[in-house]
Amino acid sequence: MSPQDDSHRSGFDTLTNTLFNAIDGPITWFRKRIVEPNRKDYNWYHRQYKRVPTIDQCYTDDPVCKFEANMQFKRDKMVDNEILNILRQRFEDCVTYEAPDHVAKCTPLKEILDNATTNWFIKYGDLGGYGNAETAFIKQMNRLVWERRHGPVGSKKLEIQSE
Repeated sequence: MSPQDDSHRSGFDTLTNTLFNAIDGPITWFRKRIVEPNRKDYNWYHRQYKRVPTIDQCYTDDPVCKFEANMQFKRDKMVDNEILNILRQRFEDCVTYEAPDHVAKCTPLKEILDNATTNWFIKYGDLGGYGNAETAFIKQMNRLVWERRHGPVGSKKLEIQSE
């Protein structure tokens, strides 16, 4: 007896299949014809926020723009913290897995981690727990003025002029 042969099915099986198709048919049709063709395919699994103007693009009397810039700054800081944590964890896993030869094999990961840590400190370091977009912008502005006058930070010693 083949599964396609309905001659040996009971009346109850026929009734349940008919009811199932009566209920499931329109639902399946709606999903296949309406929902799936109009669904956007997302490649991420977390909420995406549209970028808002940065603090330097806000007017001084626009508190809403400043609030949005601060929230964007906080989200960016959390993302950068997580990136740093992932890089640190990868380096630690490399050291654990490659021990005792980890010095040679994990050097590229260490350089990436050190570069990311330096960049994080340039942007967020010395702001404290209550740092916001405005203080970070002022810190960046002061760093640019310093580099214009003295060159990149850490590139050379300051020459003390004696009079």
